[in-house]
Amino acid sequence: MADNPLQTELCGLKLNTPIVLLSGCVGFGEEYTRVEGFSNADVGAVCLKGTTGDARLGNPPHRICETPDGMLNAIGLQNPGVDTVVDDILPGLDFTETRFIANVSGSTIDEYERVTQRFDDSDIDAIEINISCPNVKEGGVQFGNDPDMSAQVVAACRKHTSKPLITKLSPNQTDIQENARRCIESGTDGFAVINTVMGMAIDTATRRPIIGNVRGGLSGPAIKPIALLKVNQVYEVAKPHDVPIIGQGGITTPDDAIEFLIAGAKAVGVGTALFYDPLVCGKINQGITSYLERHGMRNVTELTGTLQT
Repeated sequence: MADNPLQTELCGLKLNTPIVLLSGCVGFGEEYTRVEGFSNADVGAVCLKGTTGDARLGNPPHRICETPDGMLNAIGLQNPGVDTVVDDILPGLDFTETRFIANVSGSTIDEYERVTQRFDDSDIDAIEINISCPNVKEGGVQFGNDPDMSAQVVAACRKHTSKPLITKLSPNQTDIQENARRCIESGTDGFAVINTVMGMAIDTATRRPIIGNVRGGLSGPAIKPIALLKVNQVYEVAKPHDVPIIGQGGITTPDDAIEFLIAGAKAVGVGTALFYDPLVCGKINQGITSYLERHGMRNVTELTGTLQT
């Protein structure tokens, strides 16, 4: 076995492990460090909470609802704005422990450009583009559900940063492969696959939606089969261009993570699982290491894209 069989590379960044903590699940990188036994050193990278140009209060309650094998959320991008994140939050993060990835969100192309440029002037290691935001100039149509709009956002952000750009793809679209192709042409360095699946829940007593925003994003084990398929589909498009994928959606065990790697992911995202097991990352690391030993593999990168069909 290699000295660190879990070490991998993503968009030119060396990661201690293939685990990436997902945006929206760990605040701005410091939340879980308050939990005894948790360390950011156990993960390869941390995606910070979605950040917009100006501060946002987010959606009205309820914002979260448990579902069978999952969770609906409609937080609404509550955040203090990019200037506060860069000036006040980033200096408090320990960049020697792990990599930190900013999550850029916006309602217009101009906002994406402004936030990206601000992060480009910071210590952040990479930038993730959340294209599942509604374009206010196009009647609320989500950027990520239209290949043309997705490509425009990626191209706009690319002009304003030399840092690695990772595009977070939505499963709520007709052809994720076409979207991926367009994003590669526009300059993305990597993909995060997938974002949440849209859903809703109803209170039968009141006959009203439980989520204040009516609909929310479904995460957790319920979406894992969808996520695995989407990762494999995007991998077919991304492989010839050597564009890596963070596979995510319902990962709670080592076997879950291994499935995503086999499907084509270079790294794996963990999010909802942290809410009920904050120490799950250490268990996933141990499980992957044991799998590599059993199968005579020296490094986790040997698993990527090994699906036999």
